[in-house]
Amino acid sequence: MFLLSLVLFIALLTAVLYYQPGLMVSSVALLVGLFGLTFISGAMWLILIPVAAILLLLNLPPLRQKLITQPAYQILQKAMPPMSVTEREAMEAGTTWWEKDLFSGKPDWKKFVNIELPQLTEKEQSFLDNEVEELCGLIDEWQIFQDQDLTPEAWQFLKDKGFFGLIIPEEYGGKDFGPYAQSRIMSKIASRSGTTAVTAMVPNSLGPGELLMKYGTEEQKQRWLPGLANGSEIPCFGLTGPEAGSDAGSIPDIGVVCQGEHEGKEVLGIRLNFSKRWITLAPVATVVGLAFKLRDPDGLLGDHDKSDYGITCALLPADHPGVEIGRRHNPGSPFMNGPVKGTDVFIPVDWIIGGASMAGKGWRMLIECLGAGRGVSLPALSTASGEMSYLTVGAYARIRRQFNMEVGKFEGVQEATAEIAANGYTLEAFRQLVTRGLDFGAPSVMTAMAKYHATEMMRTSVNHSMDVVSGRAIQMGPRNFCVFAYRSLPVAITVEGANILTRSLMIFGQGAMRCHPYLFDEVQTLQAEDKEAALAEFDTLFIKHLGHVFSNITRLKLYSLTRAKFSSTPVNADDFSKPWYQKINHLSAALAVASDVALGVLGGDIKRRELLSARLGDVHSQLFIACSLLKFHSVHPRTADEDAHAEYALTLALHKAQQALLDFYQNFPQRFLAWAFKTATFLTGAPYLAPSDSDVRRLGNLIMEDNTVRQRLAQYVYVSQDVEDAVGRVETTYQLLLALGDVWHSFSRAQAKGELTGTTLEQRLDDAVAKGIIQPADVEPLKEYDARRFDCLLTDHFEKL
Repeated sequence: MFLLSLVLFIALLTAVLYYQPGLMVSSVALLVGLFGLTFISGAMWLILIPVAAILLLLNLPPLRQKLITQPAYQILQKAMPPMSVTEREAMEAGTTWWEKDLFSGKPDWKKFVNIELPQLTEKEQSFLDNEVEELCGLIDEWQIFQDQDLTPEAWQFLKDKGFFGLIIPEEYGGKDFGPYAQSRIMSKIASRSGTTAVTAMVPNSLGPGELLMKYGTEEQKQRWLPGLANGSEIPCFGLTGPEAGSDAGSIPDIGVVCQGEHEGKEVLGIRLNFSKRWITLAPVATVVGLAFKLRDPDGLLGDHDKSDYGITCALLPADHPGVEIGRRHNPGSPFMNGPVKGTDVFIPVDWIIGGASMAGKGWRMLIECLGAGRGVSLPALSTASGEMSYLTVGAYARIRRQFNMEVGKFEGVQEATAEIAANGYTLEAFRQLVTRGLDFGAPSVMTAMAKYHATEMMRTSVNHSMDVVSGRAIQMGPRNFCVFAYRSLPVAITVEGANILTRSLMIFGQGAMRCHPYLFDEVQTLQAEDKEAALAEFDTLFIKHLGHVFSNITRLKLYSLTRAKFSSTPVNADDFSKPWYQKINHLSAALAVASDVALGVLGGDIKRRELLSARLGDVHSQLFIACSLLKFHSVHPRTADEDAHAEYALTLALHKAQQALLDFYQNFPQRFLAWAFKTATFLTGAPYLAPSDSDVRRLGNLIMEDNTVRQRLAQYVYVSQDVEDAVGRVETTYQLLLALGDVWHSFSRAQAKGELTGTTLEQRLDDAVAKGIIQPADVEPLKEYDARRFDCLLTDHFEKL
């Protein structure tokens, strides 16, 4: 009877920890259960007494603080390194969204069901169908590359049609478009010309426009926003420089508050010296946003106890005395990029964005505004590249033949093209969920995920494209549909926070603080000045944190044992999606447990263990990507094509998450803990395998077909039908091939087998008709296709370079 009672108690304890009803309710449930079980087996008194003592300790705050939380508080205070102002502002900036649920270990699927993917408004759709379409017809990336600039007509069109004011409110002359519309617009432009997309995206991402809208005074808004909206003002923003790149907090540029002369009057102002590099649009800018460190040694701003204000943002005309716009950099793509320098520049204090009251608040302003660049612009460029790789490489792999077979039929090639197909599908799904999240604020963790993983998927797809298209992709010229995406890769990877930094420091570094339900508040109490009040608050948080940890460990063990087959899923989950949601439940619990293990054991040292924190960030990101895939899949009609793309992409995402966890535990310094939690996570082995060879073959074949996913992705980009265009040449030839059906295959096979006689194509076609392999009506379409096919394979050559 004791064994039965013990099993029942373990079941009760598991239920209490799993559902986590609260300390008091849990305590009552356990005590009542234990008292009941003592009537089944008197030996249960051996468990009842210590459990009752523990529960009594936990439920008496004065005793609990003395014996548990106060010692823990003191230990953590000593272990936790001080948080700099820059770090604090970075942690506090922005909001959280669905990524917080995934980090908790217990995603709220009811909340997820209510998330609707974004839709374009009528105005946004009209702009995409008309102005954007017309712009795409005006631009040619090869010509831009030769000229190293957009044409005057393209520049004027961008200004006249409001492309620089997409985010500016209508009251100031802007379009006031949402994040999804901005992304769709930039993506479509990028599918035609990355240079033009970068030119248009900068004023609509991190820059004066967004900073003014969020923080500017009404006078500043009236002065600058109408000009920014109509293109009469071209903005740039000076943040990075020779001494400060990803670590923007280390900028050496200084502004000192002083009295000076402006427009013939003596005013309170700032004397600036700065040197900025790699500033997009600087060579053509008329207004410069500037980040610098502000000092007020004489207390002229009114606070005599404060001399160092920290990073501050200001706005000044590009032709202001002392400002020097340098010559152009050459980033490999011909968008405008260059240095900005200022020597002994004097500006009024009210040129600080937001006025003097915003002095020293620039870093937080910048962090909160990085969402547009990280969450909209760069993922939009990446999505365009991913979708164009899908369309062009899939078509080319069908057209190009080697060894009497389409190159896309070779399994070695399919290993690359299958990932191109999966990435194209994933990037669109990812873009849609991320831009939906931006409708609810500026989730800094989510946008860091978007920036890093979208650009890395772009890198993978473009590199695979170069492999598949091979020599045809290497030779520069107007026929090459791969080269400009390839040349733009370094820009996407390094800007808005280099990818190495984003992965190794930001995603988990901010994610742990902002997405953990208790950690950030606990850290705040550790650094509070009122220790008595802080200890009381820490006591409440710490006990909840312990409950959170034990609940996730319990959930993880159950999920590991059962493969989460009985865990909750969205009410609308179908037979395809339900197993995937359950797998996400398992890995979400694993992430929550691994994160608390890392934070509990390593403490503040975790930020120096970048390899470990990067892997936990990878798990978090891949779970978010998996959710975006399931949401995207759910809003489209079920087809075999759709299922194949989603299944491959989901398999890849969860395998990557699992591998990141395995690598985390493999390298965790406390080996026994690593073994224990790895075993708890994968009790029956690592279940999430990489895509199989049959998965690779299926998607490798599908990318060459005019499948429903291809048709949908084509709607998001600009696909030229011009036979002289780099993309149009391949696409129109591919459409001719599709129209031929099996005719070309039958003719090619007969020709390869030596079944046809004749030294010319015409003779072999006539022989094929005579032998009944093709019909007379097929001759002219086959001749046209063969000519176009051959033209498709040619590369450009030049008289001299």
